[in-house]
Amino acid sequence: MSLFRLDTSIHREGSVSREIADIVENVWREDNPDAEVTRRSVGLHPLPSTLWAQAAVAAHRAEDDRSATQREAVAQAKTLADEVLGTEAILVATSLYNFGVSQHLKAWVDVVNTDPRMNGSAGPALKGKPAVLAIVRGGAYGPNTPREGWDYATGWIRRILEDVWGADLRVVEAEFTLVGVNPALDEFKDVAKEMRRQAELLAAEHGRHLSGVSVH
Repeated sequence: MSLFRLDTSIHREGSVSREIADIVENVWREDNPDAEVTRRSVGLHPLPSTLWAQAAVAAHRAEDDRSATQREAVAQAKTLADEVLGTEAILVATSLYNFGVSQHLKAWVDVVNTDPRMNGSAGPALKGKPAVLAIVRGGAYGPNTPREGWDYATGWIRRILEDVWGADLRVVEAEFTLVGVNPALDEFKDVAKEMRRQAELLAAEHGRHLSGVSVH
């Protein structure tokens, strides 16, 4: 079973989203020791800012009417879509940035959706394919917290992966990841430690989901 992994963190070291995703991948790897992993790190290697516009315009033009730049954009969009479609399981690791979706993840989704196989016109492109979303948040956004409802990222990402693309999605969320970094959050040290422990346990469980292993 092959895996596509997308990372959106702008950090290579100290990235909690990468660490949580590593747990998912490592558990998946236990059942797939020799399987291929296709990786794309759009946080460290962002897509060009003009790519989506070129690919989107080109999608509505006959191939002969496309400029060289538009043809290249279409080709890049196809490559990105091929990476997702050509693997049997999906892992997306991302963070809440300024209460919203990472710009690098949004750009990737927008470009991928210009490929006619991915935009839903032919049905869900990833129907039934196992997928895991690992999303981390520096603060706490759960029920009865001061910032309940401020997370404008998770719902949107789920709409894309589940409703538009039809993946069989599991989500692992880690909060208070800035505890130990932001002194203003020091009082939540114990809460953050327990949240991290629970997130890591769930990440391992979801790794087995990617392998198609039933978890009871």
